[in-house]
Amino acid sequence: MIRTTMLAGAALAALAAPALAQQEPAARMPPALTAPAIEYEMWTLENGLRVIAIPDETTSTVTTSLWYDIGSKLDPEGRSGFAHLFEHILSRKTENMPYNMIYSLTADIGGTRNASNWIDRTNYYEQVPAAYLETMLWTHRERMAKVVVDEEVFETERGVVKEELRQRVLAPPYGRLQRFVLPENAYDVMPHRRPGIGSIEDLDSATLDDARAFYEAYYGPDTATLIVAGNFELAGLKALVDEYFADIPPRANPVLLAIEAREPERTSPRTVAATAPNVPLPVYGGVWKGVPVTHPDAAALEVLEAILVSGDNSRLDKALVNTGEAVQVVATVQSFREAGALGAYAIARPDRIEQAGVTLDAELEKLRSEPVTAAELAEAKNEIIASTLRRRETARGRAFELGEALVSSGDPGFADKRLAAIGAVTEADVLRVAREYLDPQSRVTVTYTSGEADPSSYANPVPMPTFRTLPPATGEIRQVRPEDERMAPPGPGTAPEVAKPEIVEAELSNGIPVVAVQTGEVPIATISMLFPGGSKTDPRDLAGLAQLAASLADKGTASYTAEEIAARFESLGAAFGGGAGSDGTSFSLTAPVANLDAAGALAAQIVKGASYPAEKVARERDRAIEGLRVAMKEPGSLAGYVLRTAMYGDAPYGTQPDGTEQSLARIDRAALIGYREAYFQPDRMKIVVSGGIAPERAVALAEEMFGDWSQSTDPGAVPEEAAGSEPGVRTVVIDLPGAGQAAVLAAVRAPARIDPDYFPLELANSVLGGGSSGRLFEEVRTKRSLSYGAYSGFADRADDSILTASAQTKNESAADVAQIFLDEFERLGSEPLDEDLLQKRRLYLSGSYARALETSGGFNAIVATLLQQGLPPEEANAYAERLAGVDPGAASLAAKTYVDPDRATIVIVGDAAQFLEDVRELRGAVEVIPASELDLSSPSLRRAAEAGEAEKAEVGD
Repeated sequence: MIRTTMLAGAALAALAAPALAQQEPAARMPPALTAPAIEYEMWTLENGLRVIAIPDETTSTVTTSLWYDIGSKLDPEGRSGFAHLFEHILSRKTENMPYNMIYSLTADIGGTRNASNWIDRTNYYEQVPAAYLETMLWTHRERMAKVVVDEEVFETERGVVKEELRQRVLAPPYGRLQRFVLPENAYDVMPHRRPGIGSIEDLDSATLDDARAFYEAYYGPDTATLIVAGNFELAGLKALVDEYFADIPPRANPVLLAIEAREPERTSPRTVAATAPNVPLPVYGGVWKGVPVTHPDAAALEVLEAILVSGDNSRLDKALVNTGEAVQVVATVQSFREAGALGAYAIARPDRIEQAGVTLDAELEKLRSEPVTAAELAEAKNEIIASTLRRRETARGRAFELGEALVSSGDPGFADKRLAAIGAVTEADVLRVAREYLDPQSRVTVTYTSGEADPSSYANPVPMPTFRTLPPATGEIRQVRPEDERMAPPGPGTAPEVAKPEIVEAELSNGIPVVAVQTGEVPIATISMLFPGGSKTDPRDLAGLAQLAASLADKGTASYTAEEIAARFESLGAAFGGGAGSDGTSFSLTAPVANLDAAGALAAQIVKGASYPAEKVARERDRAIEGLRVAMKEPGSLAGYVLRTAMYGDAPYGTQPDGTEQSLARIDRAALIGYREAYFQPDRMKIVVSGGIAPERAVALAEEMFGDWSQSTDPGAVPEEAAGSEPGVRTVVIDLPGAGQAAVLAAVRAPARIDPDYFPLELANSVLGGGSSGRLFEEVRTKRSLSYGAYSGFADRADDSILTASAQTKNESAADVAQIFLDEFERLGSEPLDEDLLQKRRLYLSGSYARALETSGGFNAIVATLLQQGLPPEEANAYAERLAGVDPGAASLAAKTYVDPDRATIVIVGDAAQFLEDVRELRGAVEVIPASELDLSSPSLRRAAEAGEAEKAEVGD
């Protein structure tokens, strides 16, 4: 488990900061929550393959997942990252499946697929319409028994993995801390010490023979578990499993999976001072050795973690974030099959790092010396159970929970046993484990600051052990068969009939419209409370006002302090938050149905009467500024900010939703109250309720919350035309020296959500950059290994949107990626789109949409967006119909009209010295702006003085 109080959005989302808690009397504490057990059947084939079935007749889909007991802990000596590399390799091609055929087999029928890798396991999974169960089982057989591991797949995927490492580890400011520094110092002798994603050096030194040896040593039915969840008949599934898997032999020369080593006790403390480029805020914290997942103390440690950092009412948030000493706190309890680790750290302001360190240490020591309160314990347990309810809302979620339990403990039933153990944890248990595992004598204190990327600055003094080597491969390299000799995948079976949930519309006593739908039986629900406005209503000099008004609303009311609000929500297992988009503001409450009335009453008080205490506003405003500074060091986030200004200029949409450092500093309590009074009004409000709650109860609850609300203040103005005129074409390079990667964006203007061209362009864009079967992904990642992924899309907006192609790549290939984007823009607009291709894309889009509608949160998000764009909620069930109404001519015309490379603005953020000349050769005139001179509030993107100098220089040329 990992819990963290995150910095906002790229900068402002989840700004909930804690305050000193006032605990409720035990008699008033909510009852302990429970989660329904996961029902499943498990059996094992003679070849060792374990099979788990989780039937669910309420869904129209089926999820097939194959879990191998092969994780990064089994990486051979000198080959860190190999299990992760094979997560990629085994997804690619087999004797009967050409490279990446798996993408089209899932996307073209309205499904989705992916794979993931961690310490104890690697999994491969698909979620598709239930009729295609046999098709997916066939693909898993192919990848288990007939996978092709040749030079092409090895070299291509090695290149992709290196780009993933650059994107997830080297580019983000704290990527090295999380992936390199902490594991290096959390373990001494276990293979968990090495980065699971690998290293550039180990990947470069690997050979195809190494990869073949790894495959033969580890991958077979005797190291795997097949989990099938969704709408299927059990007898039919068993027959298909026997047909496709029973004849696959186990590994011929198996290598034992068990790790015999165990971590020794650490008896003396030490300190490491790690450095890395582009670290905007310093870090102070520590790591300790933990326990395996089945250890008797694991449950108490998980509860301890929740007490430390789960929610605004957690101890570290109250002590560090609430006081302004830190902008973010993180605590982790990681438990794996053979070992575990604990960690806690604060990301602090530079002038308060020493005090933050003192406070963090004092809080940890307090946890070791005094029992936690009964209220804290109950709150932590309810938060854990509530998160479990959210996970178990879908068959796919239940499958993943069982899979994780099985690979980490050997027992799928451990998922429910874990919950029972958590329920039994006492105050004395928490005190005991804190004393034992957070011992200062066994701690490694970690600091992380800006500087050179120097691994020696965080090296563990214990010599790295020598890990296992594998026997050489003996089998022949398979090849993809010629097309006329390949076995075709089986076609679809019979699709089950599943009724769509009824969308109920009602009005409260005061006229507020309510949309309600029951999306499932798991007792958890989501309420969305919507208002028009959003960031397009922000004055440019107060950019970020709408976002702060939403995100800080829970910091106080006339009746409750921020501390009381946080304690109450968290004790109920509820999550509440607010945010502002381009066209509106939304508040969201998710809670177990048993506690929804109590949580809803508090949410209503917040929405109606947020008081924005001045001291909380000052603290959160400063924290938002620090969060923005962090985001401005990350190429992808910064590129998105720059593009918005470049594409919308002075228009209302050009205002940065997260604000700028200067605009945030101007926002005070009076501005926030003024915004609330002008824009949070019952006459404009809309409510959406969904989840495991009957519509009639949902409407009654909404009536209790808001039926008597009235307000007399004048409503705030909402711009009808927010996009402004289309700007001129620009090529903007933001120089971020030392950046680990470059972010590349190419964008054109796109139609509004209600425009007749919306669905034609939606369909055309899915050809261009819709998921891993889009053309951009194929050209950038699959063919050239230039990025971990490349996609395109455009937001649903009330006025003109922006269609954006995006990817992150190594700095030296930034211009190459930009060229591919422009080439694919040209191709999309010049080559007519045929009906066969578009029908596959219709299924891809409508499948993704339907999966989102199955969850309370997904339904809420879709319907809320429709309502904010002025569309009726029943459009949620009409998406596939709208796509079906788009003919090839309309899609082709939309592509030609909008996706024109001559109208494309390009933004690249990275280490400009490595790509600038190539970009100039590609585009001619280029605006080069040092990141330190950027002004996101100005259409020129330059501070006033720098803009003047740049204009003089251009005239002089």
